[in-house]
Order: sequence, then structure tokens, then C-alpha cells
Amino acid sequence: MFKKILIANRGEIACRVIKSARKMGIKSVAVYSDADRDALHVEMADEAIHIGPPQAAQSYLVMEKIIEACKKSGAEAVHPGYGFLSEREAFPVALQKAGIVFIGPNSRAIAAMGDKIESKKAAAAAKVSTVPGYMGEIQDETHAVKIAEEIGYPVMMKASAGGGGKGMRIAYDRKEVLEGFPLARSEAKASFGDDRMFIEKFIIDPRHIEIQLIGDKHGNVVYLGERECSIQRRNQKVLEEAPSPLLDEKTRKAMGEQAVALAKAVGYDSAGTVEFVAGQDRSFFFLEMNTRLQVEHPVTELITGVDLVELMIRSAFGEKLPFKQSDVTLKGWAVESRVYAEDPYRNFLPSIGRLVKYRPPAESVSNGVTVRNDTGVFEGGEISMYYDPMIAKLVTHAATREAAIDAQADALDAFYIDGIQHNIPFLTSVMQNPRWRSGKLSTGFIKEEFPDGFKPRAPEGAQQRVLASVAAIIDHLGNERRRGITHQMTGQAVRFAKRRVVKVGATTVTLEVSGEAPGPYHVSFLDASGRAAETLAVQSAWWPGEPVWTGSVGKQTVAVQVRPIANGLNLAYRGIQVPVYVYTAREAELAALMPVKAGADMSKYLLCPMPGLVKAISVEEGAKVQAGDNLAVVEAMKMENILKAERDGVVKKINAKAGDSLAVDAVILEFA
Repeated sequence: MFKKILIANRGEIACRVIKSARKMGIKSVAVYSDADRDALHVEMADEAIHIGPPQAAQSYLVMEKIIEACKKSGAEAVHPGYGFLSEREAFPVALQKAGIVFIGPNSRAIAAMGDKIESKKAAAAAKVSTVPGYMGEIQDETHAVKIAEEIGYPVMMKASAGGGGKGMRIAYDRKEVLEGFPLARSEAKASFGDDRMFIEKFIIDPRHIEIQLIGDKHGNVVYLGERECSIQRRNQKVLEEAPSPLLDEKTRKAMGEQAVALAKAVGYDSAGTVEFVAGQDRSFFFLEMNTRLQVEHPVTELITGVDLVELMIRSAFGEKLPFKQSDVTLKGWAVESRVYAEDPYRNFLPSIGRLVKYRPPAESVSNGVTVRNDTGVFEGGEISMYYDPMIAKLVTHAATREAAIDAQADALDAFYIDGIQHNIPFLTSVMQNPRWRSGKLSTGFIKEEFPDGFKPRAPEGAQQRVLASVAAIIDHLGNERRRGITHQMTGQAVRFAKRRVVKVGATTVTLEVSGEAPGPYHVSFLDASGRAAETLAVQSAWWPGEPVWTGSVGKQTVAVQVRPIANGLNLAYRGIQVPVYVYTAREAELAALMPVKAGADMSKYLLCPMPGLVKAISVEEGAKVQAGDNLAVVEAMKMENILKAERDGVVKKINAKAGDSLAVDAVILEFA
């Protein structure tokens, strides 16, 4: 077995590979850019080698620097992770010339299947059902429009060497092709060093299902079930699960055997994924093959019990697969949430900055439920604008789909992050969505369920009572502690009123709290006459200062995130994020008289919606613009975003230029 391997990647995937290498007794070598000098994967590895500036094109994407790091460290093999050089045919070729083993498929397989255009041709030659599309060279956006109109709208424009949603756009008309094609091509060039594109028909109401493969160098290829990856935003996966709630055993077998046949035809010999677009009737079409490990591989590992990274390493070393297809069994259900550094309340635009607090739920196996957190960050670390916005992959596994979803919801509630914006409120909200829980999915799920963008759920019913109870108990505990301070009033006991008025968002409830630390406490909700309409027993070991309140409210075990605000608390639970205030009766009377502060009018300004780099300013001072006109392009985390005019106007002043790095809400343009 290898003595030392180098991981030509960063973030959570580098940490993931290091864990398997450590388990196998293999030393690991990390590489890092200037931006990753203090990264978690650098700390975890046995050695670390600096390879250049923050830009991936000058560090992680430079093969020569990776090979030089191998020679310097004595690494015998390279694991490419996913992204960067993982699907570049030239990389394993260059490694072979240098006498270094590539932990991945052979270069011929990458050439045949890793390239999205070539894989389509190979699939068509093998009589595999494929989606209609154009696989030739596309010259420019005018040529792209001609192709799109021949295929018929809607179409998907996609980077040939792409993955992870980068270099991808869906167009429903001529205008969207003209706008989207150059942006997608630019993203492809920046992310993969290859700007070739292809265009294919976009299937309406489709599901995205992929088959996980693992092969060795002895001609053996096995499929490890499927993953449902239909919950996507901007063509990038957000939630994954395994198995798929759509497939039956017959369809699963047909898709798996087709994927294996395709892989064997090109001599595939490592971990890889064959992706299909599936109809609601269980019809399916070959989409593409990713010749690498996938982000969502943990859900497959949990339902099969295999370590895909270990199998990749053993395959690269020349070992045979330790099992046959008949040995593969799927046990239980796994759900994965991708926790991103992005603001769900600002159309999921990237968020960068320091992780002031990072408290993920504890990894555990208990009562038939597994909680796993694959991450590459740590508290105090910084989320950089140069790379993917992923913070962590939170995975839960249980006996049934419903139990896995419930476990995921509980784990997300306990996942506490401060310092940057993140998508956990959105993820927790989806866990409560009836359509998600029923398994009636499509790739249009997010757009259809959140047509006006994501907004926090309003607390109601049982969830409202949970939040009110938690806030009241926190207030009660604080009062108890304050009354315990010595020398307040000598010789006289100090008591406080147990009745409180709790304002949860826009709703007000009256209640009474009884009990003393450490509990149990009892919270009684009062009706208009002041009588107890409902009483809940509350138990918790929470203490002031802890970011997550965990305990039981009635018969329900809950985790509520607690953030102090002026005169109250901001509580987050089950996709609800709401300010909560606990008043005495007199305080409530006075609070009701306070005026509501109106927000400032910013309609005459174009604000930068995220921290990012200005790629272009599309207007000049004095120019007249109409609603929908392009004003500027801002890039962050490898995604380019066009900022458009919301109404007609005249540009009065331009405060930024191409190349400027801007903070969120920085003024780009002023209008007259």
C-alpha cells in the first residue's frame, strides 16, 4: 500500500480524504494557496506545501506545482478530490510521466467520459438513450441562439469540462441565451481552464438521479445504488438523499446496469458517477458522467457501509474490489444538506467573512440514527471569496426516509454559525415542507415552492408555543440568577412576578412560569380570563451564554438557536427565525406605545448585494436606463451575477469600477 499520498484539493474534500488515509495508515500531504494558509486541511495533514496565490488558476489548477509538491514531499500518489484538476485528462498523464500514481480513473476513461461532449457521443454510440442536444463546437452566442432554436426552448448551456453547477445556464428564450452563454463560458474558463460549451434540451419537470460506480484495474465495475439530487438552485445541488423515493427495484437495476455497461465500455477503474435525468414516470436519459468522487458521496457510504475514498486508493494501488454486485445491499435512508456561505434572504448571494462562531452538531451514532458532518472550516476561520461557498455537508442516516429527515431537521436546528450569512434557515424550512417530505420532487422544486424567494416561516401553532416557552424559561432563569445576587436588600426576600407577556414576531401571548433551576419548569398559557388553557413541562440543562438551547417542551425534544438582541432574543427553530421579547404586564403596555422605525429609502442607489469583485460596469454617468437593463457584473465564489435596473432612471454617479473589491451594501451607482 502507498506510504504517502498528496491531496490536490482543499476544504472539506481534502479533510475527507485525509481521514480515510489516516485510517489506512497512509501519511497525507496537503497543498495550499495564500488564502488557505490557516485552513483546516493544512492543519490535519501530516505535511503541507504552499503552491501559490489565492486564485485557483495560479495555484490549485497548475499541474506543474502539484507535481513539484509531490517530488518535494515524496508522495507516491495524488488524490484529486473533486473540481480543480480531478477531470483533466492531462493531469493523470503528467503524473504518470513523473512516476506518480493518480488516485482516480485512467486518462483514457476521463477523455471518453469526463468530457461532457465526448461522453454524449460515447453514450449515443452505445445506443444509450440521451437527451437531444448539440455536441459540436459552439463559436459564440449567435451560434448558440441558432442551435437553441433548432433544439427548441428551454435549453441548458453547460461547460464541457464542468461540474458543480459552474458554467451552466438555463435559457427559456433568445434573450437569455445571448446573456447567459458568454457568462457561462467565462465561468467555465475561470473554474476549469476550459471554455468549451454544449447545449441540450432541458426536460420539463425532471428529476436528477445519479448512479454511484466503483471499479478496479481488473475489469470489475459495481454500482452502489442511486442518489436523488433533484433539489437544486442555479443548477447546483442543495439537498441529496439515497436511495431515491422515485425508483423501484426494477428501474434501479436498469439504471445501474446501464451505467456499469457504459463504464466497462471505456475501461473505467475508480469511483465515478453516471447521471440521469428522469421523468416522473421513471423514464430516464443519460445526462453525463462525472469521472471523480462526488460531493454527495456520503449518503451512498451510509446506505452501503463502504468507504469510497478507501476503495479509490486501493483501486489505484492495483487491488481488486473486495465485493461483487450481488454483495451490495442498501440499508436505511440517508439525507445530506449542503451548508453554504450564502444569504437566503438576498436570493442566496455569497457571503464571506470570519466564522465568529461555528458549532456543528456532534457526530454520533445513537438509537439507529447516524449524524455525520464533513467540513473543512473551523471557528475563527475565514470564508474566502476565491473558492466554493460550501461550509459543511451535514448527513443523517436512519432506518426510514421520514426518520432520516426528522434527524436532519434536528441536526440543522443545532447547527450554530455566526459571523457570516448561511443557508441553514432555508434548509430547516425545506425539512418541514410537505412536498419534500412526500418525495414528490423535481429540479424545479425551489423555484416552485419559493417563487418570490425565501422568506422566514411565520411561527404558528405548536412551534409558536415552543418558541414562547423557550424565551420565557430563559427570562425566568435570568431573573432567578439576578435575585440570587448577595446584598441586594438585607433581611427581605426579593421576588419577581411569574406572569409574562411574550411577543413572538407579531403575535403576543400571556403565560406564567413556575419552577426552579435545574427544573423541571412548567409554562402555563393563559386565556383572556387569565386561566391556564394549556400547561407544558419544560426541561433543559441550558445555561446563559450557550448558543443552542436544547431540552424538551412538552413531549417534544427541541434545539433552538439563541442570539441576544436589544431587549430580547432572536430565536431560530425549524426554519423560523424571529425576534422574541419577554415583558412584564406593565412593560408590555409601554412597548405597545413605541413607534415603528421606518427603513431608509435606498431606491436611488444600486447596492452591491454581496461581498465580491466588480467585473464590469455596463453604463456611464448620465446614461438613461430602463427597468431590466444590465448595470454591472459582480463576481464572488466563482459565480458571476448581473445586476439589473429595477426601474427607469438616469445614472447620476458611478462609485465603483471594474476590479474593485466591494463589501455588501456598498454603493455602486447613484440615480438622479
